[in-house]
Amino acid sequence: MFKNKNKTLATILTQVNPYKKRFVFTGILIVVLSSIVWVRPALIKHAVDVEIANGDYEGMLKIFAAIIGVLLFEAYLKYHVTYLANWVAQSVSLDLRSKLFKHIVSFRLKFFDRTPVGKLVTRLVSDIDGIANVFSNGLLNAIGDLLTLVVVLTAMLIIDPKLTLIIILPIPVLLFATRVFQKHIKKSFSDVRNQVAKMNEFVQEHVTGMHIVQAFSREKVEADKFEKINTSHQDANVSSIKAFSIFFPVVEMLSATSVALLLWLGVGGVVRGEVTLGMLLQFILYVFMLYRPIRQLADRFNVLQMGVVNADRVFKLFDIDERISDDGSRDDLVFDGKIEFKEVWFAYSEENWVLKDMSFTIEPGETVAFVGATGAGKSSVINLLSRFYDYQKGQILIDGVDIRDISLSHLRENVGVVQQEVFLMSDTLRANVTLHDDDVTDKMIWEAAEKVGADTFIKKYDDALDLHVRERGAMLSVGQRQLIAFMRAYVASPSILILDEATSSIDSESEQMIQRATTSITQDRTSLIVAHRLSTIRDANRIFVIDAGSLIESGTHDELLALKGAYHASFFL
Repeated sequence: MFKNKNKTLATILTQVNPYKKRFVFTGILIVVLSSIVWVRPALIKHAVDVEIANGDYEGMLKIFAAIIGVLLFEAYLKYHVTYLANWVAQSVSLDLRSKLFKHIVSFRLKFFDRTPVGKLVTRLVSDIDGIANVFSNGLLNAIGDLLTLVVVLTAMLIIDPKLTLIIILPIPVLLFATRVFQKHIKKSFSDVRNQVAKMNEFVQEHVTGMHIVQAFSREKVEADKFEKINTSHQDANVSSIKAFSIFFPVVEMLSATSVALLLWLGVGGVVRGEVTLGMLLQFILYVFMLYRPIRQLADRFNVLQMGVVNADRVFKLFDIDERISDDGSRDDLVFDGKIEFKEVWFAYSEENWVLKDMSFTIEPGETVAFVGATGAGKSSVINLLSRFYDYQKGQILIDGVDIRDISLSHLRENVGVVQQEVFLMSDTLRANVTLHDDDVTDKMIWEAAEKVGADTFIKKYDDALDLHVRERGAMLSVGQRQLIAFMRAYVASPSILILDEATSSIDSESEQMIQRATTSITQDRTSLIVAHRLSTIRDANRIFVIDAGSLIESGTHDELLALKGAYHASFFL
């Protein structure tokens, strides 16, 4: 989609297509605004050479009124240019950010396993802001500045070509300085963006994992690491500031040189009667008008350069195709809940097989517990069933239909997951249960709360369902967060339910609550439970023992104990 870097700016411009009329209209206003810059100096010249020289008080008032009128007209145009340019910029930013977010959320989990969250935040926020600046303070303004230069130079050449050519002698030096400045600042801005991304990654990761930092007394070590990143960020910014601190004085010096040349030649011309005082004043104003857009052009081109750098980063993310293939056309399948794994092979990377020739069948309404050592492949089984990852060989069927033939949204609507690490948003309890599904009513939420035994603790809070649970559910205990996850699954009413070690990190009291919730929520639906606790395992219809990616035993608790195999050994070692 965005492969050719040489066409990055052209690709940026395509983003404005939905707002082309406003964008073009803004451009027209800028052309009009730039085309009339010669008028005020010309009016001032006329006032000095005619009205003031002749003592024409009424004529001077008319010129003054005309100048005020031109100023008001310019202000009117500038207001609309600023408003419309920023409106277009924010609209493009809105569209791009929405498209990028939709693109990212379609990625398979493997992408997020290896990509820092801070980097994605930088792409979605800072980099897209940089692209928006191309429209608010870059492209159209650069065109306006260039047109202003052309108009002012043309006006000066028409009035006095010889004088004009002499006073623009410093401009080639300025253009050279501008080019050097652009090259340096492009690298500096790129370094700044890289350091911002690194800082975002570090801060996000360490704030999220602060309990680990503090638990192992690593505050000083991590603070020292942050100090190094922060220093690199400072150095990158200082480098860009240094470039500005050199460039702007050079511009001022060269503009002052042009004014000095003008005064040196112009005053002599006035004395000799070759140049009028009004024309001298007019040229002084034109010189300032000439250098201001040249200085601003450096900023405009920097904005454009940074926009291209930011766009390269964003468009590279668009070019990444990490989406789970969603070619399934079956979105009408009524799930009974029969699950079949047929000779399934799966690896997270290359051929480091996590599951090897995995085959089993789970009947509708059956509850099956998966047990085995850490890393045996239990969680991989359930990740494949929800298509968080895709397997490399074999086949997975639900009710005789290959899961790849079922549309991804329909599959996940019918396969509910309660994970060990419950993630709650910084929002209300209601929102965390419904996930902003307007079809889920408060009545359904309270019914779910009663079913899983969460209603007791929810009613203790004055806000009840409006309780703001804070980031990652900090207001609630581990067991309470787990019950919220059960409520979330209950209101979704999936045909197949997956519980991924949902009781592994809670105390015995919470375990009893979770056990009751498990019994309630698994009733009359196919359920797969990854578990370690005996109480959860014993209630299952069957138990699958996984070892090194293979199914080595299956049966009820008593049957597996009687076999005196791997399952028996895990209890009596």
